[in-house]
Amino acid sequence: MATRHLVRTMILQTLYEWDFYHQKPDPEKILARNLEEFAPGIDEPDFAWKILKGVLKHREAIDKIIVKAAPEWPLLRIAAIDRNILRIGLYELLYANPEEVPPKVAINESIEMAKNYGGPNSVKFVNGVLGTVFREMTPETKT
Repeated sequence: MATRHLVRTMILQTLYEWDFYHQKPDPEKILARNLEEFAPGIDEPDFAWKILKGVLKHREAIDKIIVKAAPEWPLLRIAAIDRNILRIGLYELLYANPEEVPPKVAINESIEMAKNYGGPNSVKFVNGVLGTVFREMTPETKT
């Protein structure tokens, strides 16, 4: 498993646990524990912290985008794993440096996480939401 893919998996695990416990535990402590236990010595630990902090900083805006892109699905009715895959994917798609994480990479990584950790409809749902947002992006932000 590539380092960044492993990092995204650790972020997903962290956000899922944080979401499961109604956002009560400190997500940074959860990530530190997850990295130590499941990814000791990874090459890019800073990438993990950047993604987690970015998702948390922009979570409200990201959640509004999810609601807008999937109006038939109230946010809390979306499976927690799918909701957090979307949060990571949308953060990378909309807020991360596109030279560091190209938009298509953000989408593909989210789809891979949906395949590996989501339910039977997760891939279609995640792809649909991220595809909708990608199509609405300006040409300058798609590069």
